[in-house]
Amino acid sequence: MKTFFEAHILTLKNQLYRMAYLWLKDRDLAQDVLQNAFEKAWVRKDALQKMENPKGWMVRTLKNESLLQFRSNKKFEKLEDWDAECEDEEDEKDTSTEIKLVFRFLESLPEKQKEVFQLREVEGLTYEEISEYMEISLDQVKVNLHRARKALREFLTKENHERK
Repeated sequence: MKTFFEAHILTLKNQLYRMAYLWLKDRDLAQDVLQNAFEKAWVRKDALQKMENPKGWMVRTLKNESLLQFRSNKKFEKLEDWDAECEDEEDEKDTSTEIKLVFRFLESLPEKQKEVFQLREVEGLTYEEISEYMEISLDQVKVNLHRARKALREFLTKENHERK
């Protein structure tokens, strides 16, 4: 029989790793940050079991650990740097073009909209989980997601017109 930690916390490993990787853009660093978050969760495993939303706590802890890495390494990778790396990979030209397009869209969003969009559309968190994680009202989650989706529609419409 699995413990609470195994059943509810360790099962988040892949989802949390993807989030850390999207934020940090470095596989090794994402694994380190994830390990730190799991260590903190292990220390608080009894308290986590009593929490209403342990997944939200894990996401918030992962975000805080990622921010600590940014601050300690002073590593703020710009989209242009990522674009340059993708241009070197000739075999993945079509895929990297689509990925660059998505990253360009995400970079154009205000920070709060970007985070809400990623948590909802990429990670599949509920509105309530996003609200708790970001410490904003449920209405603010809905407004930011609506604005991000509207911006995406406008962005894609503009890109389609430019390609024609």
